Amino acid sequence: MRVRHIKSSTVLVESEDTAVLCDPWIVDGAFYGAWAHYPPVELEPEDLNHVDYIYISHIHPDHCHRETLERLDSDIPVLIHDYNWDFLKHNVEAAGFDVRELPHDERVHLGGDLYVNVLASDDCDPEVCGNHFACPWMAEDASTQGIDGSTQIDSMAVFDDGEYTVLNLNDCRWPMSRHAADRVKEQYGEIDLAMLQYTFAGGYPQGRIDYSHEKLLAEREERRLQSLDNAVGFLELLEPDYYMPFAGSYTLAGDLADLNEYVARSTRTQARDYFADEDRVSDDAECVLLNSGDWFDVAAGEQSAPYEPVDPDARREYIDTELADREFTYESDPMPTLAEFREYVPAAYENFDAKRRGIGFESETEVVLSLVDDQYLRFTADGGDHEIVEGLPERTDRRRVRMEMDPRLTLRILKGPRYGHFNNAYIGSHLGFSIEPDVYERSLFYAMSFLHA
Repeated sequence: MRVRHIKSSTVLVESEDTAVLCDPWIVDGAFYGAWAHYPPVELEPEDLNHVDYIYISHIHPDHCHRETLERLDSDIPVLIHDYNWDFLKHNVEAAGFDVRELPHDERVHLGGDLYVNVLASDDCDPEVCGNHFACPWMAEDASTQGIDGSTQIDSMAVFDDGEYTVLNLNDCRWPMSRHAADRVKEQYGEIDLAMLQYTFAGGYPQGRIDYSHEKLLAEREERRLQSLDNAVGFLELLEPDYYMPFAGSYTLAGDLADLNEYVARSTRTQARDYFADEDRVSDDAECVLLNSGDWFDVAAGEQSAPYEPVDPDARREYIDTELADREFTYESDPMPTLAEFREYVPAAYENFDAKRRGIGFESETEVVLSLVDDQYLRFTADGGDHEIVEGLPERTDRRRVRMEMDPRLTLRILKGPRYGHFNNAYIGSHLGFSIEPDVYERSLFYAMSFLHA
């Protein structure tokens, strides 16, 4: 069995004559055009049309990328976890593919000697997710909806050929996914290769418009080290023979290019050195770093070519000369009018408030969201209704979360998930925000994903 690293979380797992393409994101432009690859990917999606299966771990566009999928052969069956919610299934089917939903923790034969076992990141236990995120409403909300399974959107996949085992953790987080990873360890024993994320993907800290340059750099470093510590948790539990830091690597393009300085990302060589320092990971575990397109043979413990670290100066030049001039997908939209916002705001607020009440969240925090022409939508998370005001309102004694976005993207989000989604805007770094005083309310940001008509 061998693994070919394409880019970020996109890998090809192959054993004998059966091949599985995992999380295909090859074409630049995930998250409304914000995310790009560096170095650029040299192959095209069509070069991978020989694979037997596609495995997609979750819905985020750096794993389920519509533009990449549309250039792959739609006759290739797509494997996903059997989630309680079908939005991933519907999105893949909308791209023209047949979807095969795999039960939680069930070893499935793919062909030849290759098997796959897909597990939800929270081990299909809503209390695991709620405990990790400090969201006690998660399990209660799941029980009232009759949900007996995962409340998360992510999954991990175990590939084995009866002799060697490869674990693809993609975006699964420690410690939330500890239970599922421990289940894998108990069932399979020795893990030959663990592929795991070593960096965070999201809009923090680079999205904070109230932080100084120095504060942004300090928060970047703290979050970068936190993500590496999370990876260490998996490595200590799994004790793999080999491990490969991958997933979550991207470079911001367009008008967001200047924010690359603040993105909490490590290079893969930084990750390798961190894991090796101070015996954080057992000396018996060997770090594997692969160039785009190169292979690692699990049985032989050999890779097709030595790893060549990214040249930071060449990356900066590529950002300045190539990426900074790119446009986002919504920038081709006409600039919306205030009347268009008024059309969607009432229903969007009702959905937000219904979700807010559904999860038992109440807060006096005032949300101020930019619309167009210096108009703002102002509302609270305590049922106090909403209003559109001219100009940024004066501060009150309430906590305030101010959110700034391009009006064209804001309108897409208010219209509904078919057009745009708040969480994708946040992860893509399109959202600029401030919090005064600086106390993050996870449930508020969760409910914001339902601010749509």
